[in-house]
Amino acid sequence: MQRQIVKHLTNHNILSSEQYGFILVLKMDNATYKLTTEILNDMNSKLLVGGIFCDLEKAFDCVNHDILLSKLKFYGPGDKDLAPYQSYQVNRHCSTAIYNDSENSNKVSNWAKVRNEVPQGSVLGPLLFLLYVNDLRKIINKTSKPTIFADDPSILFAQ
Repeated sequence: MQRQIVKHLTNHNILSSEQYGFILVLKMDNATYKLTTEILNDMNSKLLVGGIFCDLEKAFDCVNHDILLSKLKFYGPGDKDLAPYQSYQVNRHCSTAIYNDSENSNKVSNWAKVRNEVPQGSVLGPLLFLLYVNDLRKIINKTSKPTIFADDPSILFAQ
């Protein structure tokens, strides 16, 4: 499934060029080089440079399934091909077990539907997260220079 999505995204040039991380070719070194080069070029042009550097805490846990599925529909090959993603993403349930060592007992919560989240540690999770934030660059001001490494966006401003 992951290979099919990557092939589709690559063939149609869908992923943001400002996105680094979670992609085999574009790594942290590339993002660091781009940020450093942008800052040095602006400073050499006698411009004032400012930056916003973010760390999106628990970013994978904030992915809304309805929004993700609408983005998959928008970017993807069509409705009929979304069934495996819907099954993988939307039909998930979880339960939490807590072991109390002092009482030597387990407590288990009821099962609940997972409405937000892409699984961390999975092969598909990071790619789904990239699709979820792919349009972030479109809402960032045109006078800024975004660099997004995985779930840590950086935005440079020069004047």
